[in-house]
Amino acid sequence: MKRISQIGSLLKRIYRIYSGELLLILQNKGFTDLRPSFLEVLLAICEKDGPSIKEIGIACGLKKQTMTSHLNELENRGYISRTINPYDKREQNIHLTEYGQRFKFALNESINQLEQEYSMLLGEVELERFEHLLTSVHTKMTASQKNELPLEH
Repeated sequence: MKRISQIGSLLKRIYRIYSGELLLILQNKGFTDLRPSFLEVLLAICEKDGPSIKEIGIACGLKKQTMTSHLNELENRGYISRTINPYDKREQNIHLTEYGQRFKFALNESINQLEQEYSMLLGEVELERFEHLLTSVHTKMTASQKNELPLEH
């Protein structure tokens, strides 16, 4: 198997473990109606106050049709609401509802819990190195996609 294929497979498996553990903690806190695909969208919404649908889509790397479907589900489940952007009437901004704010608090607690568990498992230095490496790879690959930095062969 080629190295890049193995790297992709490992990253996918790590993310599945992470999102599964995060969902389990959130379910134990009463948020039993979430799917793994909702987590990325909710994380993007929780990181910025009132992001546009386009900003969330870029942050998650999702197509407009998928974004619309996820946002409709999250709105139906009471996590988010939409408002028209006062500066651009064609654009909608996404906001957390009161229930969504409770979720955000539980999400932050859950992430802190997982970080402590991973720190104990890997060690603080190794966890920081892993985060730094992933951030570096993501930055370079994102720049490459924007033709800012050619991929080296």
